[in-house]
Amino acid sequence: MENKLISLYAFAEEQGIDVDWFPMMATASLSMPLPGDTYGIAIDPWKMETVAQEIVSLAHELGHCQTGSFYNRKAALDVVERHENRADKWAIRRLVPVGELDAAMADGCDTIPALADRFGVTEPFMRKAICWYAHGNLAVEMYA
Repeated sequence: MENKLISLYAFAEEQGIDVDWFPMMATASLSMPLPGDTYGIAIDPWKMETVAQEIVSLAHELGHCQTGSFYNRKAALDVVERHENRADKWAIRRLVPVGELDAAMADGCDTIPALADRFGVTEPFMRKAICWYAHGNLAVEMYA
């Protein structure tokens, strides 16, 4: 699991994405475009309860950077949702590739907790990944 986290930080560095740790009031992580076609990510490590949560948060923020899916506080809710979904889909493809998910399930790893543990992600994120691959959307609440 820690190798996955290290590889995400290494990927950010390779892409020239600055990742900084500092306490934040309202959120555990965020990303933003910076001058010069670069990006920045802020992570509040004191809000990360597990390594899996840090992995998912960093991958999600990298998803915003890699897809250019940014918005501001005044954006319409449908715009926010669309950009959040793009970031989540990028993170899903990076952290839970469909071929590896199929292989894990063929090996008998077929519960959400077991799959989340195997991929080093949170259970809610694993539910999203399965929903994306099975139904083509991220509306987990529709299939619960």
